[in-house]
Amino acid sequence: MTGSPHLPGVFASLAPTLNHYGYGAVALFLFLEDFGVPVPGETILIAAAVYAGAGRLDIVVLGVVATLAAIAGDNVGFAIGHFGGRQLVLRWGRRVFLTEKRLDKAEQFFTRHGGKVVTIARFVEGLRQANGIVAGIAKMHWRRFIVFNVIGAVLWVAVWLTVGYVAGSHIDSLYRSFRHDEVYVGVAIAVAVLAFAGYRLHRRLRPGR
Repeated sequence: MTGSPHLPGVFASLAPTLNHYGYGAVALFLFLEDFGVPVPGETILIAAAVYAGAGRLDIVVLGVVATLAAIAGDNVGFAIGHFGGRQLVLRWGRRVFLTEKRLDKAEQFFTRHGGKVVTIARFVEGLRQANGIVAGIAKMHWRRFIVFNVIGAVLWVAVWLTVGYVAGSHIDSLYRSFRHDEVYVGVAIAVAVLAFAGYRLHRRLRPGR
């Protein structure tokens, strides 16, 4: 196995964690981040992708672990919002920087855009962490939530694994540039996937087939 790759910029501080805990660190960080705990989930995912590109981690295993952890974390958030409600979230949310202002902003975005927010929110800092909680507070049906949640998790993990795996040592500058347009990339990918799924469903249900 090759040595540890160089992680530039903000990613460098995560090298010891990845060296010691590998997939476990990625799973834990993503799981915690996705129900509001302020840990660098997205950052460690990208750093792990760089490691995969250098042969230190298996990209397929990493993708599966990251996707399952992200889905699980959002479902914990959904349960907190659904069963605890806004009052509980505001009472304890300040401990993890989920303030009333951030929650209001997420709820307004959710109200305007509905269920697809669960998918798009993966690509928006702040919404990604409050996504499941807000869906739970809004009493969104769990089955509907899980469908959008899985789509969002798969797309988000796939995008960042691909970027990190291919970019390698250039990831720091690319990440800074990508963050400016991250939400638009997420929306474009989500729309493309949903359009393709709708097209396939239409063909399957079309009379005469």
